[in-house]
Amino acid sequence: MKFTDLLHAAIQRSEIPLRFEPGAEEAVAKPVIELLETWLEAHRPAQSSSPFEAGQAALIAQLIDEMRGERDLPGE
Repeated sequence: MKFTDLLHAAIQRSEIPLRFEPGAEEAVAKPVIELLETWLEAHRPAQSSSPFEAGQAALIAQLIDEMRGERDLPGE
């Protein structure tokens, strides 16, 4: 599956409010965050058999934590 296919599917799933109501940002952000998580997980190495793959897996875990709000962005 292509990244653009995932993005189009996420946009189609979103329920964009017509007015600015409480929770509107979360309603729009949720499917986009789910899309980005799926995209990042697709790039996670199946096994970390080299230092490069271990670093790649660690970076992906960090980015997912940041998207979920479980970790601050670097430099913040």
